[in-house]
Amino acid sequence: MPEIDLSPTDRAILEMLREGRCTPAYIAEEHDYSRQHVRNRLQRFMELGYVERVHKGLYELESDPESE
Repeated sequence: MPEIDLSPTDRAILEMLREGRCTPAYIAEEHDYSRQHVRNRLQRFMELGYVERVHKGLYELESDPESE
């Protein structure tokens, strides 16, 4: 998989996904981010193969870019 420069926001999102499936709204609320920003980052992670949408609005970690 391609390398990705992770921002602090990316790292926070990944940390939550390591604990289990999450919605963008939950991640945004827990970290005081906008939902749109979280959705954008999740979309990018999906494009790179790190995250999968398992149901409408529910995401899980497929491959952790920090452990590669």
